[in-house]
Formats: sequence, structure tokens, C-alpha cells
Amino acid sequence: MNPDGVHREYNITKGFEMKTIFVKPATVEKKWYLIDAEGKNLGRVAVAAARILRGKNKAEYVPHQDLGDYVIIINASKAAVTGNKMEDKKYYRHSMFPGGLKCETYGQVIARKPTYAMEHAVKGMLPHGKLGRRLFTNMKVYAGSEHPHMAQQPIVVEL
Repeated sequence: MNPDGVHREYNITKGFEMKTIFVKPATVEKKWYLIDAEGKNLGRVAVAAARILRGKNKAEYVPHQDLGDYVIIINASKAAVTGNKMEDKKYYRHSMFPGGLKCETYGQVIARKPTYAMEHAVKGMLPHGKLGRRLFTNMKVYAGSEHPHMAQQPIVVEL
């Protein structure tokens, strides 16, 4: 043990190596957080949600484990976008058939599926793989102000 409190092992071929930290998931308390997106910038709400989902707001954060909390986002359809993004921001999808490219503006997407833009923004800020798909299941997005998670006593996040 070094004076700085970090345990290092010496390997003849590689020199000093750090031990990988593994946190037992049973020791981590998962909380519920509530974010009201009404009038808030879409990207700023997504950043706050992604940080909580990853667990970066906790002291025991490790990048390779699901130690994050649950996030509830309400009023997702009323999130603000700056500038001309209502008409200029495009969402693309493809049916995988020839000529199957579809394009919609932000306004059209909100009219068709009010929660999609928020889900899309947060999903892009999470890891792209097995861990990211697991973290994404801890987020609940609602277009209106009603949600069925009052029993979990969510903590309100102020942005």
C-alpha cells in the first residue's frame, strides 16, 4: 500500500498495474429522480438525465457497471428548442428497403410521438452497447405532467 492509499501491483512485463474496481450492485441504493422539461432546453434536460442514468452523480461511479438511478421526465413534449430547430432539425429513419429513407422535422416528430425526441437525445448520450441499452430501461418519459411513479417518492431535479 502506497502513502496515497492506492494499491498497486508490480508486473515484470508491464510495470505497475491498477486494480479494476468492482462495486457490488446490492450495496448501491437506487433512487428515483423527477425532471420537469416544460420550458427547459431539450439538450440540457437530456444531459441531466444521462448523468443520473450513468451514475456520474455518485462517488462510487465506475464506467463499466450500471450504478445509476431511475429518471422520470415529464412534459417532454413541452421542452424548448432554440433558433429555427422546430423546422430545421431533421430526424431520419430507414426501412432497409430501396428508397425507404424517411425524414421528419422536429415539429412533425413531436406531433406524431411527443416523447421520441427526448428519448432519442438521451439515448445518444448513453454508451452504445449492452450497458447503454440496460441504462436506457431506467428512464421513463411522459408527454404530460401525469406519471404513475408517485409511490417511489421521486426527488425533483432543478435545472
